[in-house]
Amino acid sequence: MSDQPTLPVTFRPTRTRAVLLSAGVALFVVISAVALLLEQLGPGERLSFVFTGALCFWVPAQLARVRVVADDAGVTVVNIASRRRLEWAEILRVNLRAGDPWVFLDLSDGTSLPALGIQPGIDKRQAIAHARALRSLVEARSVHRSEQDQG
Repeated sequence: MSDQPTLPVTFRPTRTRAVLLSAGVALFVVISAVALLLEQLGPGERLSFVFTGALCFWVPAQLARVRVVADDAGVTVVNIASRRRLEWAEILRVNLRAGDPWVFLDLSDGTSLPALGIQPGIDKRQAIAHARALRSLVEARSVHRSEQDQG
């Protein structure tokens, strides 16, 4: 299929990631600059400002780390606070419906897993293309697995 990427492939919201990381860097720089420019602050207070700036960078950096990585063995979904490895056979369907904040993977155990690495937030066209590519990979891999099981 033409819309099927070469493995391994990483799907991530690149524009959202750029915005989050830029905002995090800007917050860190501004807060650290304030700490250095305020002459009445002592060393401990300056350090607490820099620490707060680092925390203000860390939060968007955590939000920006979301991704979906597909390789020959399966898919790894990295969300804000979790990472889950799935075999191709575990993924039944890739869903991105109108209004969904991100892709949902319907799994063979009856659950649905959000995949924040594919989200239409800032770049809807990219998210749709990534969802179609992942869906194509899932369909191709499930057909391939079925043929191996029958053979």
